[in-house]
Amino acid sequence: MTKSELALECIRRLKEEYPLADCTLDYDHAWQLLVEVRLAAQCTDARVNVVVKDLFAKYPTPAALAAAGEDAVEEVVRPCGLGRSKARDIVACMEIIANQYGGRVPEDFDALLALPGVGRKSANLIMGDVFGKPAIVTDTHCIRLCNRIGLVDGIKDPKRVEMALWKIVPPEEGSDFCHRLVYHGREVCTARTKPYCDKCCLADICQKNL
Repeated sequence: MTKSELALECIRRLKEEYPLADCTLDYDHAWQLLVEVRLAAQCTDARVNVVVKDLFAKYPTPAALAAAGEDAVEEVVRPCGLGRSKARDIVACMEIIANQYGGRVPEDFDALLALPGVGRKSANLIMGDVFGKPAIVTDTHCIRLCNRIGLVDGIKDPKRVEMALWKIVPPEEGSDFCHRLVYHGREVCTARTKPYCDKCCLADICQKNL
């Protein structure tokens, strides 16, 4: 089985296992997801979803969040960890969104990458979930599972994993596939315990078990 064939089979099986492939961060507007994905670094999505309720209630627009200042934002987001650096990036990012883009998140990958605190993972998430464009989000679950399954060979660098997946995953499937890898990585192919290979829908085609 080639890597492309393996990818298609993984996509098919994970679709059956996880019919809904939603982002696990709660948001109503694109700028909110941009804030949340920065807060999610080294923090769980569940905690971020709790923290941003207060943050967005206090500062309901990009302009309001930018005007709040780093100290005020840090006070709210501290439970997510790395409060100072996250607050700095969020305020700087929201200033650009408010002043240069009229409060709207740009629908351009390079423009997203130019925003403070936004890397390829965040930009891809916005492109896929908000704008419905082809996207591959290489978070820790994606990297771990793609190496275990055999979709990539010993590649740990997020950008290199992303580039490898672009070659074997149909563009229209990338965003949902990565979301399903997150679900599978949390529930079955776990990082902090031994993977539950006995109940894995990919066990017979996973490189780890061959």
